[in-house]
Amino acid sequence: MAASIIDGAGIARALRLAWASRVQALSAAGRTPGLAVVKVGDDPASAVYVRNKVRACAELGIHSELYELPASASQEQVLERVSLLNANPAIHGILVQLPLPGQIDEAEVLASVAVAKDVDGFHLQNLGALVAGRPGLRPCTPAGVMYVLDQTGVEIAGRHAVVVGRSTIVGKPMALLLLEASATVTVCTSRTRDLAQHTRDADILVVAVGRPGLITGDMVKPGAVVIDVGINRLADGKLCGDVDFASAREVAGSITPVPGGVGPMTIAMLLGNTLTAAEAGLASR
Repeated sequence: MAASIIDGAGIARALRLAWASRVQALSAAGRTPGLAVVKVGDDPASAVYVRNKVRACAELGIHSELYELPASASQEQVLERVSLLNANPAIHGILVQLPLPGQIDEAEVLASVAVAKDVDGFHLQNLGALVAGRPGLRPCTPAGVMYVLDQTGVEIAGRHAVVVGRSTIVGKPMALLLLEASATVTVCTSRTRDLAQHTRDADILVVAVGRPGLITGDMVKPGAVVIDVGINRLADGKLCGDVDFASAREVAGSITPVPGGVGPMTIAMLLGNTLTAAEAGLASR
């Protein structure tokens, strides 16, 4: 029997509707939540992501500002823009769209974003809070995955979760959030020897390495929950994930599609972090 398809887009849509009341409460208190996006260069994929984020802000009633810098922009120019946004009281969240051009020190730029406005959850202080189990703004994609698991009734405590991928953006925080939820967690990379041995043992399998079709159906445990974070554009222009959807669906219990799975949840969590940042600023007045 084919796996059930997890409707990430539908879950995200319902979540955004539920958050409308938070926007209204902030507006009633005289505060319109504001998100600023800094985009450097003309990467086509980044342009699509940014456009989707700006549109989502408009739909929810969040004020958004887009700052586009040329691919030739210097480190100093990017840092100056971030500094101005840090000081802008109308902006509660700052997102620096990745990837950045080669001449830009990505780590320094991300560290320059004010912790309270780090709605991507990439600042070392927010990541450290995650490691320590303290409150903080969580990375959007892993937080979105956790919300999907919760909304689909997946039991996490005591289950074996395998995360394929070790990036600071997804893999590492994903493992920490699953661990926080009392899962037994294994972290693999694309270079893990006999990767299939590990993935076949997963009750919950999260894949985020950026390699099309890395995980095939014979690498999935029957009945497992498969979360495909990867999004790759093929030569014919079509999008696909890191999991071979057709073969994995014949084995898994439930699976996220690409597109329409994790992607919409990432944007939803970005909006949620922006609201949280705006609410925190209001409470501190």
